[in-house]
Amino acid sequence: MATKPTYSVKFRRRREGKTNYRKRIKLLLSEKPRLVVRKSNRYIVAQIAKFDPKGDRIEVCAWSRELNKFGWPFPSFKNLPAAYLTGYLVGKRAIKKGIKEAILDIGLYPSTKGSRLYAVLKGALDAGLRIPCSSNILPSEERIFGKHIEEFLKIVKDSKDKYKNQFNSYFRNKVDKLNIEEIVRKVKSNIDENA
Repeated sequence: MATKPTYSVKFRRRREGKTNYRKRIKLLLSEKPRLVVRKSNRYIVAQIAKFDPKGDRIEVCAWSRELNKFGWPFPSFKNLPAAYLTGYLVGKRAIKKGIKEAILDIGLYPSTKGSRLYAVLKGALDAGLRIPCSSNILPSEERIFGKHIEEFLKIVKDSKDKYKNQFNSYFRNKVDKLNIEEIVRKVKSNIDENA
């Protein structure tokens, strides 16, 4: 590995593939808080972080699993409507704390138009945060309010294929009869009242 005297060892987080330092320094040079969006296998996490020499300070945080408190009845906390509501929740909390603008930090995730990462951004924008972005990358209103999920549930309900097991918890809880758009609007109004 280190065979020449001019070889320099990369930073640990760079070696582990966790941080792109070129991207990070560009974000930090703006001197604005960052809307940090991360996703796991089950949840979406949105945070407002500010730079500190000792380590980033998290000013505001929201997890998609918190949506239960606001009336989210669905078993999935990682779909597009849940991501939108998580962004809306973190945006409302940031406004309440006096943070009015931020920049988006999606880390090492690929930038895909209309993805869950940009659904979080759309939620934060709708909450009142000023974040520079192009409107082309944001998901459509139909997808934010779950029309694609409703259509897919109708198809899966009548078929006997492998997807029926994947959505078994939806059918067990009679979610297929609910109007997802109505529920998203209800959760959003609950966030307005209680966040």
